[in-house]
Amino acid sequence: MSERERARRFASFRRIRALIRKESWQLLRDPSSIAIGIVMPIALLVLFGYGINLDVKNVPVAIVMEDNSEAARGVASAFELSDYFSAMPVKTMAEAQGMLMSAHADAIVRIPSHFARDFGLGNAQVQVIVNGADSNTARISLGYAQGAVGVWAQKEAGRRGNSVGMVTIESRLWFNEANDSTYFLVPGLIVLVMTLIGSMLTALVMAREWERGTFEALFVTPVNSFEILLGKTVPYFLLGLAGLALCIAGSKLLFNVPLRGSLSILTVVSMLYLLVSLGLGLVISSGTKNQFIASQVTMLVTFLPAMMLSGFMYDPRSMPLAVQVITYIFPARYFVTLLQTLFLAGNIWSVILPNAAILAGMAVALLALSVRLTRKRIA
Repeated sequence: MSERERARRFASFRRIRALIRKESWQLLRDPSSIAIGIVMPIALLVLFGYGINLDVKNVPVAIVMEDNSEAARGVASAFELSDYFSAMPVKTMAEAQGMLMSAHADAIVRIPSHFARDFGLGNAQVQVIVNGADSNTARISLGYAQGAVGVWAQKEAGRRGNSVGMVTIESRLWFNEANDSTYFLVPGLIVLVMTLIGSMLTALVMAREWERGTFEALFVTPVNSFEILLGKTVPYFLLGLAGLALCIAGSKLLFNVPLRGSLSILTVVSMLYLLVSLGLGLVISSGTKNQFIASQVTMLVTFLPAMMLSGFMYDPRSMPLAVQVITYIFPARYFVTLLQTLFLAGNIWSVILPNAAILAGMAVALLALSVRLTRKRIA
């Protein structure tokens, strides 16, 4: 390497260092940026971890006992002793229907008058009526009800000594032994935090620079487009890593979510997604050059897909085929898959490598596009 080339690289390094220092001081003086980078991850973690739960418990159920036999009382006790139901005995079916219509009950369990006789004959039935307005809750409640009746029937048959031919099912949950939806939701919060810091914050800050005309002051200096973008994104990259650390610490300390994979691999794939988010924010801000438009486009292109189409809350496989195809466009889908795998399953390389490779390709393409769009000229 010639002396001239070394001098040129040293000058470039000094310019980048000066830009990073300047942007870091500006970031520290901006309370809104600190709030998004530090306060927002904690707020989202508490909100989603404690406030949102996909588990269905304490379902109010009206129990209509038309039979007062021992067998009927045993079925009723199966619901009364279950953590998934809040049993409310009623005398008539009409009263139970009124409770269902007025939303005081989400389900009705009707034990018919001939239940004990039919149970002795081996063909007893229990009627379960659920409120289908919320189809997800209705489906889960119906499954719980079937399970409660089935467990009671199995115990009763064993007690009476006629359990010959019955099949005992031994179930086991992989990756989420606690059967707690918090274990599923909390890792996905990292996606929202990385998206907010990487895309939203970067797009707003860069668009503000375009609006105020401060880029023109940089364009008359010797710095090039790559140096400008590198100097402005490094502080937000470090802020994103701070948000990642807060989320990981909170998931362990507040919710005891297991981290079965490698922390170093988790950090690497999170850095890849953060680079993708930064690239998206830079591309959007360079294309719009307006804070309001940049915020709206960023919300539409990054945050909403990360919330709705990534698998963070809803399984993409349950979506229509056309929507499933669209989800592959958004990088959040690949990051959610990586997070849920690393937290709950471990280092499954057949999942980690292809998804990480896609994120790396997206990061390179978006950052290269952002450098191309940020041309050193006054529009």
